Amino acid sequence: MAIPTLAAIDVGTTKVCTIVAEVTPQHELRILGVGIGPSAGLAKGMVDNVQAAIEAIASSVERAERASGAKILSAHVGISGPHVSSRNSQGIVAVADPRHAITDADVQRALESARIFNVPNNREVIHVVPRYYVVDGHDNVSDPVGMYGSRLDVETHVVTCSSSAMQNLVHCVEGAGVHVESLILQPLASAEAVAAPEEMQHGAALIDIGGGTTDISVYRDGAVVHTAVLPVGGAHMTRDLVVALRVPQPAAEQAKRDYGHAIPSMIDEDEEIEIASFGSDGSKTVQRRLIAEVLQARTEELLEMALAEIRRGAEPELISAGAILTGGAAALPGIDLLAEEVLMLPARVGRPRHLAGLSDILNDPAYATSVGLLHWALKEQEIMFRSTAAPVAPLGGLMRRVAHLMRVVLPQ
Repeated sequence: MAIPTLAAIDVGTTKVCTIVAEVTPQHELRILGVGIGPSAGLAKGMVDNVQAAIEAIASSVERAERASGAKILSAHVGISGPHVSSRNSQGIVAVADPRHAITDADVQRALESARIFNVPNNREVIHVVPRYYVVDGHDNVSDPVGMYGSRLDVETHVVTCSSSAMQNLVHCVEGAGVHVESLILQPLASAEAVAAPEEMQHGAALIDIGGGTTDISVYRDGAVVHTAVLPVGGAHMTRDLVVALRVPQPAAEQAKRDYGHAIPSMIDEDEEIEIASFGSDGSKTVQRRLIAEVLQARTEELLEMALAEIRRGAEPELISAGAILTGGAAALPGIDLLAEEVLMLPARVGRPRHLAGLSDILNDPAYATSVGLLHWALKEQEIMFRSTAAPVAPLGGLMRRVAHLMRVVLPQ
């Protein structure tokens, strides 16, 4: 029997990352190939130049195909952007036959009923994530299948996105020759890669600071209670350095990576660095602490915006496991210490876990979403195997279910 293989594409504002992995008999992921390239045609997580985006995605896919020795036919794709919104919804159904145990079909009917609310014509539901179930008043049931009852309630987290933004992203990926297997909200994917089940159980907030956006997901009692996307990220930190230091963007980005710090007091006030600049000289000397002060100001503002979103999901006092920082900007030294100060919560930098194969390349917070897409797809695939009779969400149908059960890449 052929080993199942999955592919994922993280189309970000600053980079496109394509990963091919096989599923081991232990249901773990073994990385076969990675293709990373600069992004183009995207701003704040949304497509603003179709042709440039197609070329950037195609380049990343080609690199992953060369690295893995496989042809990518379809992939799971991450979606983000300020157009994403979420809400919690309840679904209620009568059990088909109370004399028999609750089945997957009953659960699916309950989930479908949770989707039924007033969604504007220009928006699409992309996720209905179950938080917990209620069987005849028995609260906080994690899996009702096999239980007996006459009424089944489900509390869900429903994510919607702009139809046009979704169609633009799908068009660009398929323009690069890859069928979109499913769209996955990026903060949900990132949490799958870096958050431990115990952290989600006791309350955790994932803050994924990307190039153009910051993705947030809040967890309580092992389930997601709130998701949000902020239109600010690492690129804004770089732009602040361009303005404050009066240097070109590439020089500001390099200075942020090589000399940046989130805590200015931890930098020697006499330390100076040479940096390329505008003007006739072409270079200048700046204090490293000044770089840290600029980065601290923007990072504090970003974390305060994240705290406001966390409060929408749960009281910070209930987030016992604290904040998990990930994304490219989470590599900024001292950002976890600053987060603890601003959020008044424990904080750590999250890196992808439970990987084999070419995993060293991905041991970086910048690749949390890319790896998380694979973890989410694997979990989704296991549900499909368990319940082949269950209805599939939009972008679905019989062919979609068949695609889930087939390999998504072919050997070259």
